[in-house]
Amino acid sequence: MAVLPENIILLFQPPHSPELNPIERVWEHLKRDLKWELFDNLEHLRAKIAELLAQLTFEVAASLTSYDFILNALSVTNIF
Repeated sequence: MAVLPENIILLFQPPHSPELNPIERVWEHLKRDLKWELFDNLEHLRAKIAELLAQLTFEVAASLTSYDFILNALSVTNIF
């Protein structure tokens, strides 16, 4: 049995529920700025994504990834 580090918390989610995965909302946010751009190659796309991620503020990231069930789980553990 694996031992989890103290800073890792497992939050179980229903299977086949990508809408509950916080990164999906981050990608949705990033795609708004990418949908009409045409990139010459994969490296240009990576550079643009890196630029958009660098501009992502804590407040925006929190608004995209703060689901009530995650916040409730974190409050139970006295982390948030």
